[in-house]
Amino acid sequence: MELFYHPLSRYSQKVLIALYEKQANFYPRVIELSDPFSRNEFKQQYPLEKLPLLKTRTGELLPESSIIIDYIDHEFSTGTRLLPQDYPQRLQVRLYDRLIDNDLNNPLYLLEQMDAREEENPLKARQLENEIMLLLSELNDKLRENHWLCGDAFTLADCALIPCLNHARNRFKLYQLDPIDRYLNQANTRGAWIQVQEEIELTSAAVQAGFRPIP
Repeated sequence: MELFYHPLSRYSQKVLIALYEKQANFYPRVIELSDPFSRNEFKQQYPLEKLPLLKTRTGELLPESSIIIDYIDHEFSTGTRLLPQDYPQRLQVRLYDRLIDNDLNNPLYLLEQMDAREEENPLKARQLENEIMLLLSELNDKLRENHWLCGDAFTLADCALIPCLNHARNRFKLYQLDPIDRYLNQANTRGAWIQVQEEIELTSAAVQAGFRPIP
């Protein structure tokens, strides 16, 4: 398998966590969409140019982080089972995966874009922050009862949540939310997330140094 991704993309991080949890072998293909050569190479593979993208062993192209994780969880019996076999539990995991992607990750991205453009729109920023805090409050309540987000087992929902919380922890003072703070400390001891963080740190250092990956 080949994974086309970028280490600083949270959707890519979500898939990386899942791959490491499943102990699945894959060939990493880091794509720098801001680099015209890297982008053009990727466009030849996938004209929609969306990351992450998994090329399966049979050559099928799978976009969308949740679909990729569904595939590898079905394809590999090794490591952590990320989607429960029990239907009500599975539905709960899928529900929170979608909530996290739509109501946490995407608003965080919009805030990042506003910051990058130095766009002064305090009303819009406050609206996005309020939307995020509503979901964070719900997640915090859920984590009062659960070890991981949807119960005792690590799942797809955790793959989605951990990168978002890692990014949001300072801006939203997550250390003030005890269950979420406990959850993040627990996640930081998880081998799969440790591996992803190492790649994030290396890529962040390269970006700060002005380095751009060469395809």
